[in-house]
Amino acid sequence: MSTDHVFQITQELNLKAAQVSATIELLDGAATIPFISRYRKEATGSLDEIQITAIRDRVNQLRELDKRRNTVLETIAKQGKLTDELRAKILAAKTTSALEDIYLPYKPKRRTRATIAKEKGLEPLAELIFRQEDTDPQAEAPKYVNPSQKVKNVSEALAGARDIIAEWINEDARARADMRDLFWSQGRFQSQVIADKRKAGHNYKDYFEWSEAVRSIPSHRMLAVRRGEKEGILNLKIVVPDDAALNILEPLFVKAANPCAAQVRLALQDSYKRLLAPSMETEIRLLSKDKADREAITVFSKNLRQLLMAPPLGQRRIMAVDPAFRTGCKVVCLDEQGQLRHHTTIFPMGSEAQQAEARRTIPVLSRQYRIEFIVIGNGTACRETEAFMRELELPGDIPILIRSEHGASVYSASEAARAEFPDHDVTVRGAISIGRRLMDPLAELVKIDPKSIGVGQYQHDVDQKMLRQSLDDTVISCVNLVGVELTTASKQLLTYVSGLGPARAATIVDYRNQKGGFRSREELFEVPGLGPKAIEQAAGFLRIRNSHNPLDSSAVHPESYHLVDQMAKDLKCTVSELIQNEDLRRKIDLNRYVSATVGLPTLEDIYAELAKPGRDPRRQFELFEFDPDVHRPEDLKPGMKLPGIVTNITNFGVFVDIGVHLDGLVHVSQLSDKFIRRPEDMVRLHESVTVTVIGVDLNRRRIALSMKAHPDGIPTSPSG
Repeated sequence: MSTDHVFQITQELNLKAAQVSATIELLDGAATIPFISRYRKEATGSLDEIQITAIRDRVNQLRELDKRRNTVLETIAKQGKLTDELRAKILAAKTTSALEDIYLPYKPKRRTRATIAKEKGLEPLAELIFRQEDTDPQAEAPKYVNPSQKVKNVSEALAGARDIIAEWINEDARARADMRDLFWSQGRFQSQVIADKRKAGHNYKDYFEWSEAVRSIPSHRMLAVRRGEKEGILNLKIVVPDDAALNILEPLFVKAANPCAAQVRLALQDSYKRLLAPSMETEIRLLSKDKADREAITVFSKNLRQLLMAPPLGQRRIMAVDPAFRTGCKVVCLDEQGQLRHHTTIFPMGSEAQQAEARRTIPVLSRQYRIEFIVIGNGTACRETEAFMRELELPGDIPILIRSEHGASVYSASEAARAEFPDHDVTVRGAISIGRRLMDPLAELVKIDPKSIGVGQYQHDVDQKMLRQSLDDTVISCVNLVGVELTTASKQLLTYVSGLGPARAATIVDYRNQKGGFRSREELFEVPGLGPKAIEQAAGFLRIRNSHNPLDSSAVHPESYHLVDQMAKDLKCTVSELIQNEDLRRKIDLNRYVSATVGLPTLEDIYAELAKPGRDPRRQFELFEFDPDVHRPEDLKPGMKLPGIVTNITNFGVFVDIGVHLDGLVHVSQLSDKFIRRPEDMVRLHESVTVTVIGVDLNRRRIALSMKAHPDGIPTSPSG
């Protein structure tokens, strides 16, 4: 472990060196972020997952920088140009940009105008001019005229010398750093529509004549305009004031007021326009893209977390419906465990005979399978199917819900779905997914690629490796925060448990199938290929509800069982009695159990877990219904107040499903009567909200909504 890395991360993240070094040591020892955060608080000083992730990401960046630094040192050393001074500069470089600026003059490059000029023997002339001594370059240049080297006259000799000087200026680390700062602080993105693309690019019309500061452009606009450029609709460039650039560069290189200085000034102007400016534009575009990617990925990950942590309905008997017009609605009946008990197809929008059959079928199935909830996917025909269901005479008062079906089709065609339901087609599998995600969103959605769930912002435009890492972190965090029932969890869910992964998850499922389940956490040691390290990482997140040891259903780690046993012994009771009796727990003096390896943070976690062992941290499930009179965008009129469900949160606003097959947008400016900087501060994903319709553009399929108490220019009571 590099002490330099520890010191740098300590400074950047405002942490203590002991916290950073302990975290890095644990990560290097294959400990997972959830495990470190939950069970190694004494070592890290109670760092949370966000801080541990930041340490992991930063140390990885610094190690990659070290690898690049070593490559640079080796390359320059092979050239025989590595001086002690240059080595010191390379070792002192703190960023990739600074390192690459130092390396640029030594970096193998293609044949340039400067290398061609050097081949013609013009480097001594360039050196003479660059020194800017009181010498007349016009008098010196004839010495370098050589037709055999294609230097026909003085003008060509001076031009070649200026080419060499221009490259020196471009490769100067100070100049590049100053230009980088200028492009970032004063640069502006500008886009224009390509002449014959106005009609084809109507979705990008906001960017046909557009300009915005590089340093402040929001991620969604950066990604949108880059997509427009990629699709051949827009021309995009970065512009900075030329005079500002030259005013920075001239004091660095123009040292006198003589004929040589005049040649240097000409070379400088050429270097800026031909080399520095294009190079900086490329670099700043990459930096701004990276910044936009990180912001968009952060939004995506936060949305995914909220979706995965959505309130579960729990173990209830579900009828799930995947709606459609022409091919009919696929109906499945699931038991409390989410197992398929029956499936059929109804045609509530078909012929009179088909409708009559559907009216008979649903009540019969509801009684036969004792259905407690009906859930309908929010795709095509969902509101029509909902209206049909509400007209039926169903046994009891069965709630009818509409839920997102994003990703259900992806799951239904996946290898996991084929393995689970090999005898059923994709339509049945899709309906099952819709029903199961109502019962437990987390357990079902982990089977689907997060990019297919529909809660991202330009997710296909951002860095895919970075996106995958962030989404995996989010899924792992959620799964381990909730905990996993070892005897029933799917292979996909077990895969995300700390310390497991796909292979170990499959091994656990195979063992479970052979043995008929798990009776205790101790039995994990009997699973082939599951070593002590993996068990250490995973055990605290795995739950066994009917174990002989009540702690097996809690988040208390087996390594701490002896502490709970000692607490119970000191109070002359059993562990079960300690869990069930609050008065007994109040008598526990945690300070008695502090040791060299166990501190109050761990003991406080244990105490909280004894009060509510295995408590689900997710919110309580709430019923929601759309307005029964609104089914299509054509039904909307400005001023209508409608119930809705938040389906996506972006930096520029919130998308809300109001039951018309087209989500409306509440722009950030319409989220509240107060100033809102970030939409995520105002709403949560899948939260029920009340919105006001403020505009409907049927041609562009856009619905504008507001959550203000009194949106400007809109009547206070619904119209129409």
